[in-house]
Amino acid sequence: MADAKVLPFDDDRSRSGAGRRRGTQPGGGRQAPSAGGGAPVSALPGAGHPADPKPGAQAPQEPPEGSGRGDWDRRIANGLAFLRRRVTGDYEVDEFGYDQELTDQVLMSLLRPLADTYFRVEVKGVENIPSEGGALIVSNHSGTLPLDGLMLQVAVHDHHPAGRHLRLLAADLVFMLPVVNELARKAGHTLACAEDAERLLERGEVVGVMPEGFKGLGKPFGDRYKLQRFGRGGFVSTALRARVPIVPCSVVGAEEIYPMIGNSRTLARILGLPYFPVTPTFPWLGPLGAVPLPTKWTIQFGEPIPTDGFPPEAAEDPMLMFNLTDQVREQIQHTLYKLLVQRRSVFF
Repeated sequence: MADAKVLPFDDDRSRSGAGRRRGTQPGGGRQAPSAGGGAPVSALPGAGHPADPKPGAQAPQEPPEGSGRGDWDRRIANGLAFLRRRVTGDYEVDEFGYDQELTDQVLMSLLRPLADTYFRVEVKGVENIPSEGGALIVSNHSGTLPLDGLMLQVAVHDHHPAGRHLRLLAADLVFMLPVVNELARKAGHTLACAEDAERLLERGEVVGVMPEGFKGLGKPFGDRYKLQRFGRGGFVSTALRARVPIVPCSVVGAEEIYPMIGNSRTLARILGLPYFPVTPTFPWLGPLGAVPLPTKWTIQFGEPIPTDGFPPEAAEDPMLMFNLTDQVREQIQHTLYKLLVQRRSVFF
């Protein structure tokens, strides 16, 4: 019997959809030859895999990383892993009580909306902070409540190219308050004493200090942006001993969040506070009066002042400490005036 000729399917029949072709998978891919030894049937013209793009057509795009269900699954997995480490105690704190994981994952996440959305903090000159090694940031202090220190911490953490962490030197009162004490330690802050500051600087940490203290934090609204006395220059002595640069920092916007028009010394003495602020909204509106005004902030880091060129005995020279303290103070004050001139509005 003569061999039968195999007639090719024409295009009309291939588009008619008359049944599934023998030797092809449902998706259009080819199967292996059958046991009978017959040759595999070639794919029909134009009948490629449905996932194959047509000529000239754009290939389907993969969903971007960090979006969709995969992103939520990843967040949930990270959150559960974080909780497991907290419950089992599988995390580290340093000798000062600093918990970097808790700070990065929780505390910074809580403070970031306040900095980015509420106060709309604009950060300038953050590259003046060294990428490695110790540095002492010296800033003005204001705002009735120390929110400027927290915003300074977010600015360094989120805007520095190396993602550095700021370790603030805080007053004794911070570590006497029950809940605030624990949070301050976890966030990396420590007591404002020369010994702790020097140990942190020698370890290569970025340390922040606000020499005005409560004099700057609780000054009347009429004295806003006028720097108070910087003490005896203890921060300069610490920087000279550790041989680290001093980075002046100026913060504009914090003065207006709680306009302090009065100070009830009697209540302050009863409560054991350095001052008891009276503002246009507090204490008249109760807890609502404690909500800060949404002012626009600018934080500018100035040119660093090196200290490694001085001899070791320079830390004991009172005249040198006075001159360096005055230089840092004048640089911060000059920058404050410059930023105030450039500012269009308190809120914009």
